[in-house]
Amino acid sequence: MNVVLVGSDPNGLTDALEAEEHTVTVADVGNRPGLEEAGIHEADVYLLTEMSQATSIAVAKDLNPDLRVVVYAEGSLPDFASRQTDLVVDPGLLGSDAVAEEL
Repeated sequence: MNVVLVGSDPNGLTDALEAEEHTVTVADVGNRPGLEEAGIHEADVYLLTEMSQATSIAVAKDLNPDLRVVVYAEGSLPDFASRQTDLVVDPGLLGSDAVAEEL
Protein backbone atom coordinates (compact mmCIF):
# COMPACT_ATOMS: atom_id res chain seq x y z
CA MET A 1 0.00 0.00 0.00
CA ASN A 2 1.22 3.51 -0.82
CA VAL A 3 1.05 5.93 2.10
CA VAL A 4 1.72 9.67 2.06
CA LEU A 5 2.51 10.88 5.56
CA VAL A 6 2.34 14.60 6.28
CA GLY A 7 3.76 16.09 9.44
CA SER A 8 6.29 15.12 12.04
CA ASP A 9 6.78 11.52 13.09
CA PRO A 10 7.68 11.48 16.80
CA ASN A 11 6.03 8.08 17.33
CA GLY A 12 7.97 6.16 14.68
CA LEU A 13 4.99 5.64 12.42
CA THR A 14 7.09 5.62 9.24
CA ASP A 15 9.25 2.76 10.55
CA ALA A 16 6.17 0.83 11.69
CA LEU A 17 4.51 1.23 8.28
CA GLU A 18 7.64 0.15 6.43
CA ALA A 19 7.93 -2.89 8.72
CA GLU A 20 4.45 -3.87 7.50
CA GLU A 21 5.78 -3.52 3.92
CA HIS A 22 3.88 -0.33 3.10
CA THR A 23 5.58 2.22 0.86
CA VAL A 24 5.81 5.53 2.74
CA THR A 25 6.57 8.96 1.37
CA VAL A 26 6.89 11.82 3.87
CA ALA A 27 5.98 15.41 3.08
CA ASP A 28 6.74 18.07 5.67
CA VAL A 29 3.99 20.38 4.41
CA GLY A 30 0.64 19.28 3.06
CA ASN A 31 0.24 21.92 0.37
CA ARG A 32 -0.52 21.07 -3.26
CA PRO A 33 3.11 21.06 -4.50
CA GLY A 34 4.27 19.04 -1.48
CA LEU A 35 1.50 16.46 -1.88
CA GLU A 36 2.05 16.11 -5.61
CA GLU A 37 5.79 15.68 -5.09
CA ALA A 38 5.09 13.00 -2.46
CA GLY A 39 2.95 11.05 -4.94
CA ILE A 40 -0.55 11.75 -3.65
CA HIS A 41 -2.06 10.78 -7.02
CA GLU A 42 -0.85 7.19 -6.59
CA ALA A 43 -1.38 6.96 -2.82
CA ASP A 44 -3.91 4.70 -1.14
CA VAL A 45 -3.73 6.40 2.27
CA TYR A 46 -3.15 9.97 3.36
CA LEU A 47 -1.81 9.92 6.92
CA LEU A 48 -1.77 13.23 8.77
CA THR A 49 0.15 13.57 12.04
CA GLU A 50 -0.37 17.28 12.77
CA MET A 51 -3.81 18.78 13.39
CA SER A 52 -2.41 22.19 12.43
CA GLN A 53 -2.28 20.95 8.82
CA ALA A 54 -5.92 19.77 8.72
CA THR A 55 -6.66 21.96 5.69
CA SER A 56 -4.36 19.68 3.70
CA ILE A 57 -7.02 16.96 3.89
CA ALA A 58 -9.24 18.88 1.47
CA VAL A 59 -6.31 19.40 -0.88
CA ALA A 60 -5.37 15.71 -0.77
CA LYS A 61 -8.96 14.60 -1.43
CA ASP A 62 -9.21 17.06 -4.32
CA LEU A 63 -6.08 15.54 -5.88
CA ASN A 64 -7.13 11.95 -5.18
CA PRO A 65 -10.85 11.50 -4.38
CA ASP A 66 -10.45 7.76 -3.65
CA LEU A 67 -7.87 8.39 -0.96
CA ARG A 68 -8.39 6.94 2.51
CA VAL A 69 -7.64 9.66 5.09
CA VAL A 70 -6.24 8.72 8.49
CA VAL A 71 -5.30 11.24 11.17
CA TYR A 72 -2.85 10.06 13.85
CA ALA A 73 -2.64 13.02 16.21
CA GLU A 74 -3.96 14.45 19.45
CA GLY A 75 -6.68 17.06 19.34
CA SER A 76 -9.81 17.70 17.33
CA LEU A 77 -10.33 18.20 13.64
CA PRO A 78 -12.33 21.12 12.28
CA ASP A 79 -15.76 20.09 10.97
CA PHE A 80 -14.84 20.50 7.30
CA ALA A 81 -11.89 18.13 7.72
CA SER A 82 -13.69 15.55 9.84
CA ARG A 83 -16.25 15.01 7.07
CA GLN A 84 -13.44 13.97 4.72
CA THR A 85 -11.55 11.83 7.23
CA ASP A 86 -12.04 8.08 7.45
CA LEU A 87 -10.30 7.45 10.76
CA VAL A 88 -8.90 9.55 13.62
CA VAL A 89 -6.54 7.86 16.07
CA ASP A 90 -5.08 9.37 19.23
CA PRO A 91 -1.42 8.29 19.61
CA GLY A 92 -1.97 8.13 23.37
CA LEU A 93 -4.53 5.38 22.89
CA LEU A 94 -3.06 3.27 20.08
CA GLY A 95 0.59 2.77 19.25
CA SER A 96 2.13 3.24 15.83
CA ASP A 97 2.74 -0.51 15.41
CA ALA A 98 -0.98 -1.24 15.84
CA VAL A 99 -1.95 1.51 13.38
CA ALA A 100 0.51 0.23 10.78
CA GLU A 101 -0.75 -3.32 11.20
CA GLU A 102 -4.40 -2.27 10.77
CA LEU A 103 -3.72 -0.27 7.60
